Amino acid sequence: MYDFDELIDRAGTNSVSYEGWRRGKFGSIEAAAFVYPPEEMIRMWIADMEFATPPPILDAIRARLDKRLLGYSQIYDPAYYPALVRWFAQRHDWEIDPGTLVTAPGIVPALNRLVPLLVGRDERILICTPSYAPFQRAGELHDRQVLTSGLVWQGSRLTMDMADLEAKLANPANKVKLFILCNPHNPTGRVWTEDELRELGELCFKHDVWIISDEVHCDLLRVGGRHTPLMRVFPDESRIIACISPSKTFNLAGNLLAHLVIADAGMRRAWQRLHGEVLSPLSIAAVQAAYGESGPWLDAMRAYLDDNFHFLAAQLATRLPLARFAIPEATYLAWVDLGAYAERLPTGQGYAAFLATKAGVLVEDEHSFVRDGEGHVRMNLSCPRSLIKTAVDRIAGVLAPYGMR
Repeated sequence: MYDFDELIDRAGTNSVSYEGWRRGKFGSIEAAAFVYPPEEMIRMWIADMEFATPPPILDAIRARLDKRLLGYSQIYDPAYYPALVRWFAQRHDWEIDPGTLVTAPGIVPALNRLVPLLVGRDERILICTPSYAPFQRAGELHDRQVLTSGLVWQGSRLTMDMADLEAKLANPANKVKLFILCNPHNPTGRVWTEDELRELGELCFKHDVWIISDEVHCDLLRVGGRHTPLMRVFPDESRIIACISPSKTFNLAGNLLAHLVIADAGMRRAWQRLHGEVLSPLSIAAVQAAYGESGPWLDAMRAYLDDNFHFLAAQLATRLPLARFAIPEATYLAWVDLGAYAERLPTGQGYAAFLATKAGVLVEDEHSFVRDGEGHVRMNLSCPRSLIKTAVDRIAGVLAPYGMR
């Protein structure tokens, strides 16, 4: 029913992925340094999809356009919130009270707005690293210091260092007031277990620390996987704010409509007083169709995505045998350890710049994830499989002179 192998031309769409990479990432590098022309670059850096947005969403937007009026809009359709609530109940066994939901123009803007509401000027934020960089920037934007705790290997998987977290939370000099959780985790793709989440929550609440739980990747698990919402573990705890959005799941990053689940009535009123905006009528239609009608598309896309991960693993084993990679439990992002090749790169150059200029492949490297990501690149696999094949071929080709055999 869905053609995930289709190569869609994004030229002329004002796409950050397609047209914005040069200015946003490599503006200081001379154009002549790039071996491939812009139209031949393989874009695996920013976290949106190369797959077409699901047909029911596009149909809903067209139907809304046919109304021919795009005036001030908010959510009044009585079917909107039931579609959202039903989605999370059926998919994640999470009963969301619609009265606790507020809107935001995305999760990153929500983080930027929540920090000054939750954290005083002399208080601090704690995150686990490697980390999605906007978690750190949300603190820095408001002059709040951000402390880090590195993930550690436990057997064959990364996990949170609970002893280190407890030490940082318990130290009164740190004045930690907020922990920002990525659940599932970006960039590693870990799906935190209920036991891990319970231990983390108990540590935070023991020290009167709020948790923002970014659950934007919750629908992007490997087939058969299971997501545990933090609020389901602590149904009576008011110091949790959950962030949910269809943006990653359905390629709606430009839709600019997310939701926060804010159980604390006082905090919810504070948010609504400051951020009770009108919404795009097209965004409302898109989100309602996403949660109400796009489940079959997601199921098909997840199966295709799982095959992409297995394909990448096989390609790396053959073409880049020094690379270390394990298929993640969630997300469409591959966290690949190329550390064995790092010492062979040109002095002072990271992987993102090297692979962009020499291989024409755009990825994120360790510099995009705060700290503790040394030697890694993050590759977005929500794309036709042919692009993955070409990307690995190109990367292997340029790494060969630097030690690959």
